Amino acid sequence: MSKAPYLLDTSAILTLLEDEEGAERVEALLRRETILLPFLVLLETYYITLQEQTEDVADRRYALLKQLPATVLWDVDEPTLLTAGRLKAGHRLSLADALIAALALRHRAILVHKDPEIAALAETVQLEALPYKRN
Repeated sequence: MSKAPYLLDTSAILTLLEDEEGAERVEALLRRETILLPFLVLLETYYITLQEQTEDVADRRYALLKQLPATVLWDVDEPTLLTAGRLKAGHRLSLADALIAALALRHRAILVHKDPEIAALAETVQLEALPYKRN
């Protein structure tokens, strides 16, 4: 049986881009493991960067994400859509988080995150939590 791939959520990518605690773990995964990157992560990274910085920075970050040694998951099939619906109905998740978690399940991937809301899925999805931000 082959090793499970790792699926990076938006918080993991922002950890890397912002060089936050946990960035070294994301870098190590990118160097050594099979990485999946849902299209929603590209979307969220782009719009969050647009809200906080400039369009030029957002464009550069988007280009960087597409150059990472990762497979971008551009599609959502019907089983994944229905799984996301069940996750959204049963947990306090954003629509993006529900779809990202459903994609992790569909691809039997370990979901790497820094999002306390995702922790509620520990019994359903394989998770690896990065260090949460301290207030």
